[in-house]
Amino acid sequence: MGIEPMGVGDLVSEAHVVLAVDPGTTESAYVVFSSGIIRLHGKLPNDELLRILPRLASTDGAPGIAIEMIASYGMAVGREVFETCLWVGRFIERLQPAPVRLIYRNEVKSHLCHSMKAKDGNIRQALIDKLGPPGKKKTPGPTFGISGDVWAALAVAVTACETRPTEGSIRGAR
Repeated sequence: MGIEPMGVGDLVSEAHVVLAVDPGTTESAYVVFSSGIIRLHGKLPNDELLRILPRLASTDGAPGIAIEMIASYGMAVGREVFETCLWVGRFIERLQPAPVRLIYRNEVKSHLCHSMKAKDGNIRQALIDKLGPPGKKKTPGPTFGISGDVWAALAVAVTACETRPTEGSIRGAR
């Protein structure tokens, strides 16, 4: 039985390894997630993450790349939102020619919590329920060491692995 080649639409949802990024104005969190296991994670200054993204994307042969995308819900936004959008574009450009799936926060909330009203704490708990508790230093659990914005990157990774891309959510495929 042969292996079927994946189309661009299948790249992240069928990926066994995903690089996920939660972008910020000056720093961004990342997770390399493989077959339900967190392989690498951290938070770096954007310029440093930009430099190492191609290496992270090739970790364990990662065929899937997902970045959380900014969305406006009718509210006024400030400078930080626009700066984060610029970084999303720079990350996509740096990862060329690899296709990048953009995942909106509402997609994460809906997938992990089945509610658009979910908050960060609800998403964190859903990830712990799915992957396992952090544990302690002497007995680390599957999510040990995950904190702050890295939880958001992990949520993007899990959502990317478990859902199919929506129309127009893949960027950068040539």
